[in-house]
Amino acid sequence: MKVIAAIPARYQASRFPGKLLADLAGKPVIQHTYEAVHNSGLFDNVYVVTDSDQIENAIRGFGGNVIRSQKQHQCGSDRIAEAVLELEVDVVINVQGDEPFISAASLQNLIDVFQNDKTQSIDLASLMIPISEDIENPNVVKVITDLSHRALYFSRTAIPYLRTEDTPIIYYKHVGVYAFRKNALVDFYHHPPTPLEEEEKIEAIRYLEMGKTIQMLETDFVGIGIDVPADLERAKQLMR
Repeated sequence: MKVIAAIPARYQASRFPGKLLADLAGKPVIQHTYEAVHNSGLFDNVYVVTDSDQIENAIRGFGGNVIRSQKQHQCGSDRIAEAVLELEVDVVINVQGDEPFISAASLQNLIDVFQNDKTQSIDLASLMIPISEDIENPNVVKVITDLSHRALYFSRTAIPYLRTEDTPIIYYKHVGVYAFRKNALVDFYHHPPTPLEEEEKIEAIRYLEMGKTIQMLETDFVGIGIDVPADLERAKQLMR
């Protein structure tokens, strides 16, 4: 089974433009992420997928692999799908470029899902973490699963709705690290956005509306995704 990691990287982040090239302990943020993934030793290849000259030059500057996007994309899945269309690969792991502290153990667990899936019934795998705060926060995507931890739905609202406080329910936050079978990723790329995906602005919902199976894994990995300048300062403190 050939497994690669793809790191979608665009320059114009709405809340923190240029964040992937921001300095973090002497290196750009994207370089820390790339090296963390590469040094895990889990992948046949690691690629950064970008539409930015600045990011492409930075990646080539430290000897990394880069694939240039030829089209404009609305989400990371589309950007990665375009990049891997012509690659011979079985499984693609999507790592966000602003996750310099990505956990190698979590990446291994995602790969294990496909290595252990003898019937090839799983199309995607992703991570979730129990939460007790931010349950009502629409910026925190929640996920509910069946008894086999396969995703039933993702939402920005608090799901499930509790009619009684007597029920011992755990809320889970979706951690946006995805692993795809290549054919599921390509199917996503060729399918137009779906109604619930459009309403919630959550790309994972398109896979569910298309009938894909998403295996969720509980994790204790809490990265520092660098979304705003304050996150970069937290990352600098952690690096120290």
